Amino acid sequence: MMKFALKSALGISTLTALAFPLGATAVQAQDVSADPTYETVRLNGGFTPDPYTIPIMSGGQTNARDLGGECRGYIATRPDARLYFTPGSLPLYISATSDADTTLVINGPDGRWYCDDDSGDGLNPAWGFENPQSGQYDIWVGTYGAAENHSAEIQISELGAGSGSGATMRPLTPPQPDGSSAIYETVRLSAGFAPDPYIVRLSSGGNRDASQVASGCRGYIASSPDVNLDYTSGTFPLYLSVDSMADTTLVIRAPNGSYYCDDDSGEGLNPSVRFETPLSGRYQIWVGTYGSTDTQSAELNISELYSE
Repeated sequence: MMKFALKSALGISTLTALAFPLGATAVQAQDVSADPTYETVRLNGGFTPDPYTIPIMSGGQTNARDLGGECRGYIATRPDARLYFTPGSLPLYISATSDADTTLVINGPDGRWYCDDDSGDGLNPAWGFENPQSGQYDIWVGTYGAAENHSAEIQISELGAGSGSGATMRPLTPPQPDGSSAIYETVRLSAGFAPDPYIVRLSSGGNRDASQVASGCRGYIASSPDVNLDYTSGTFPLYLSVDSMADTTLVIRAPNGSYYCDDDSGEGLNPSVRFETPLSGRYQIWVGTYGSTDTQSAELNISELYSE
């Protein structure tokens, strides 16, 4: 049975979870100005799909008790996720699901800290904002009792807190020290760019099974994106393709958070993905090696004119 109860931004609660002002220790330990390790998301009231989910690894080296109050667990210095939220008429629920005992730490738009341990199903944490504020929510998921990392999922909803019983866990390899940074290049292009194609030379592959990222993905990829593409769209389609002597694959996270994967739609054993009406924003791109964790020489082609 769900033990979750709505709590206001004033910290009034039927649970032991507590909201309290930012203190000196928190400023030193948790960096709310740092880029999140996994994802920055912007949502408005009425968003779909609901819940919005973010697969992460819980835990870190900082004891959340240092924040004071009822904060628990071991968390990272940087936020795991950042939510920019514009509310409508509904509450906002932020929760986590995991097979491990996890905790939740949130720094809200008011600068206050909101912490929970077991208000979700089982040993999962959850927090509800009855009258959510507009602005930035920085989110940490901790591991209770030990500085260990475990597969977990953040769930953001206006309908209710996440339930561990129905969660589909997607194991992740812990990211590189800066998981949001590209291994090879961050490219900034606008519609009509030249030269076309824009080529990034890289090595495909890694130790992460792409099927753990999204259903239908193939190959072995790195933890961090190989390339980040910051793209301003126009009237052209957008093609992302690979040229390699090896059997390669593509995994792309589009600006809306959806994953697109391909194996052999390009020439030979090379992958290619076409966005007919591309969104503006960041495309995180991984080039995988099919069937093994070997790294292979490859070229990523970014084009508005052709896919090979």
